[in-house]
Amino acid sequence: MAAWNTEKSFGEVRFGNAVLGDRRRTRRLVALTDQLCRHPGGSLPEKLRSPKDVKALYRLCNRDEVTHQALLEAIRPAVLAEAQQHEVVLILHDGTELDYSTHKSLAGQLGQVGRGHKRGYLCHNSLAVTAEGREVLGLINQALHHRVQAPKKESLPQRRARASRESLLWLRGTQGLPGDRRFVDVADQGSDTFEFLEHEVHSGRRFVLRAHHARKCTAGHERATKTMPLQELARSWQAWGGRSTDVAAQARRGRRPARRARHARLLVSAGTLLVHPPHARHGRHGRQPLPVWVVRVWEPHPSKGAQPIEWLLLTNEPVTNLADALRVLAWYQTRWVIEEFHKALKTGCAIEGYRSRTSPDWSR
Repeated sequence: MAAWNTEKSFGEVRFGNAVLGDRRRTRRLVALTDQLCRHPGGSLPEKLRSPKDVKALYRLCNRDEVTHQALLEAIRPAVLAEAQQHEVVLILHDGTELDYSTHKSLAGQLGQVGRGHKRGYLCHNSLAVTAEGREVLGLINQALHHRVQAPKKESLPQRRARASRESLLWLRGTQGLPGDRRFVDVADQGSDTFEFLEHEVHSGRRFVLRAHHARKCTAGHERATKTMPLQELARSWQAWGGRSTDVAAQARRGRRPARRARHARLLVSAGTLLVHPPHARHGRHGRQPLPVWVVRVWEPHPSKGAQPIEWLLLTNEPVTNLADALRVLAWYQTRWVIEEFHKALKTGCAIEGYRSRTSPDWSR
């Protein structure tokens, strides 16, 4: 007697439990997803082959029940279930701008991107990746943000209350994540708000956030009266050791200059700090200082003409020796995976080649 093949397809694993108002829609979504996976390149008619399947996809997408949120809520449990098989899972948070300036029919529905001369969306992604092996497990969250023009003479209280402020995207990226130290939130310096840092300290997860602002700090985890800027305090620590790394080339983007590929020798130090809240609240947060460990990574002798590397990594992972510091550094360096994900969205998936005439309501 032949054994049944019980292995589920990608579509079944990711969307088999999607709640779309009718199980037939869920089955259709699963079948179409598996077809798209078999033929990922080209236009929709090239991916699906059959005109009937293309029409079925259009009809499915036009249903009010088939929303961006409904699909995310189907994907997230599947990714979290797979994450339970790994000791440490990094949640990489970052955004990328999607340029739809040439889509005249969307002109009134887009926000500013680039240096202000183009129109589109900011797509903020939270991607689960294993710390061991850097295997991509899938998306945990995704937000399509429409930048709005802030009101003139907007006060700080008004800004804090505005639901469209961009700094809230980092908080949205953690929605649905459990308070489990198996998960490590990893984000670049765009996430450096006291509001998000406070949220992470109390989340139950671990985190590695790259600092950007010169926040007032005190050495150690005990309260003290003397405060110093974060950078000044961290630069006073002696190096614990170092490591070598390859620095990838980078094209010029915005105000950031282009960078050549090179091999860099890095030094590492670490210490404990209390990070004090800013005097003026730019977000919703308390007034208590936050205990963190800080790993400083810097390049003492950069190549001629190269911008030297210096990273200040805030974490709640205890760092008591060089091995601890290098582990935190390795988690942060895994960030390049989400950069590759964004590249795949724009090149392989051609997401900026979107041809619809109306904007999707991804907030439904």
